[in-house]
Amino acid sequence: MSDGSVDLREEARSKAWSMPIEAINVADPELFRHDLIWPYFERLRKEAPVHYQKNHEFGPYWSITKFQDILFVDSNHKLFSSEPAITMVDPPEEFRLPMFIAMDQPKHDAQRKVVSPIVAPQNLARLEGLIRERVGKIFDELPRGTPFDWVDKVSVELTTQMLATLFDFPWEDRRLLTYWSDTTTSGPASDMWVSAEHRRTVLFECADYFLRLWNERVNATEPGNDLISMLAHGESTRNMDRMEYLGNLLLLIVGGNDTTRNSLTGGLYALNRYRAEYEKLLANPSLVPSMVSEIIRWQTPLAYMRRTALADVEIRGQTIRKGDKVLIWYVSGNRDEDEIENADAFIIDRPNPRHHLSFGFGIHRCVGNRLAELQLRIVWEEILKRFGRIEVLEEPTRTPSPFVKGYTRMMVQLPTG
Repeated sequence: MSDGSVDLREEARSKAWSMPIEAINVADPELFRHDLIWPYFERLRKEAPVHYQKNHEFGPYWSITKFQDILFVDSNHKLFSSEPAITMVDPPEEFRLPMFIAMDQPKHDAQRKVVSPIVAPQNLARLEGLIRERVGKIFDELPRGTPFDWVDKVSVELTTQMLATLFDFPWEDRRLLTYWSDTTTSGPASDMWVSAEHRRTVLFECADYFLRLWNERVNATEPGNDLISMLAHGESTRNMDRMEYLGNLLLLIVGGNDTTRNSLTGGLYALNRYRAEYEKLLANPSLVPSMVSEIIRWQTPLAYMRRTALADVEIRGQTIRKGDKVLIWYVSGNRDEDEIENADAFIIDRPNPRHHLSFGFGIHRCVGNRLAELQLRIVWEEILKRFGRIEVLEEPTRTPSPFVKGYTRMMVQLPTG
């Protein structure tokens, strides 16, 4: 894989360290599209770890960029609320989508409890064989010696199949789940963006589709072991209105899609950038579980979460006022050299690989974290059995979003033998 972006990175570094620090806007989607965000976070961690940007189009916001400060905010739900939203964009009143990740206690806990059995250890054990079978089928159908898009053929297809299983969703329509996920997280910088009105129309189509599935399952005498049945029969979710049902569906779709999907791509990309690590893996496949945690740290598939201050609070001498937006940048905390040695590098045998922020902390810690790790582990075990080395042919195309840190295309080639 050749890297033609060295000049752009050097230019970004120069700009990040020379511009007035108050002008830095780490929520710029173009910095993520071109993978140029790193020197801006590096400067904030060193000079302004609690940083105020007052001129953003979606309103002023604080950036928290150090590992321990992020941990403090994420763990203190009585000081920092998840309502009304987990992104920096305040939803319009006519299109508010309640979802349990954007709720505080006690309602958050009650709704989360309804869906958590889907990723209970016994269910994951049941799913492992199915995941391995599907991964094997996907891999067996990939072309040898011919370039193809890893994002579409592997990352999207695998995670979409998994989502269809968790929802017991009609198999032939499973790519709708990817479309709805991408629509949910897209913004004006995205290639698929049409308008806010178009986005609402598409998401209401999603709601109508899932309402049909709800109606089929709500009266079942023996509730199924799928997410829709769990929501339809759960004490705290069975009386949700249309908007709350849609909100929780989109949370589960995005949570089950974007995170695993982008880690599947990011891991292969990282191994091609850090060739010595790929050699280390090929020589010692038992490093796969450790590498999975390092992929999730290094990739950080959701770059930030937004909180809203419930009271005035001081962090590192800066006073955050009640009502202020606070963005906790997991993607920056995972590169904090004061917490993680040689944090920018991808190292598959770190001594403490699970020490990262990618799943969040506190009451909102990712409910599907073990399922994500399971899928990544199986994928890499099967890659090593079948292919060994997979070549990334060029820099991937990245998602223009400060929230979902992902990829839309990555051309690769398998060995011919």
